[in-house]
Amino acid sequence: MSAGTKDDPWQLTTAPGSSEYTMYRDEAADPPALVCQVGSTTLTYHVAAIEDLHAWLKEQGDWVPLGAADESKPAADGTVEAWGRAESNPVGGWYGLRKGYRGRFGMYLPPLLEQLGLVELTHDARNNSVKAL
Repeated sequence: MSAGTKDDPWQLTTAPGSSEYTMYRDEAADPPALVCQVGSTTLTYHVAAIEDLHAWLKEQGDWVPLGAADESKPAADGTVEAWGRAESNPVGGWYGLRKGYRGRFGMYLPPLLEQLGLVELTHDARNNSVKAL
């Protein structure tokens, strides 16, 4: 497995297998960030999202829909995407750090957690779910 650094990023694929992207930790960022590169688009998320999302999924104890949505669109209740924006989560709102590019948490974080061995993820064409291991 890669080191998850800028020079050796994680090579990931969305749950449906339709898009490839990379992610790496940038501990020098303020706050420390996960940098997600999807084609020419760069998204950034709080690095705490890895542990926080895993802990939340463990609390749920069952399959949770991903519910990926752009920042400008509402997230369906009870989804990973909704939790990644909720004022009740550990960061008190958006895990996404770059305004205009804060969404898609439910699309890009679960495959990373799967690669890290923290979750099980479905890989259907649509409506995927995730469950903590």
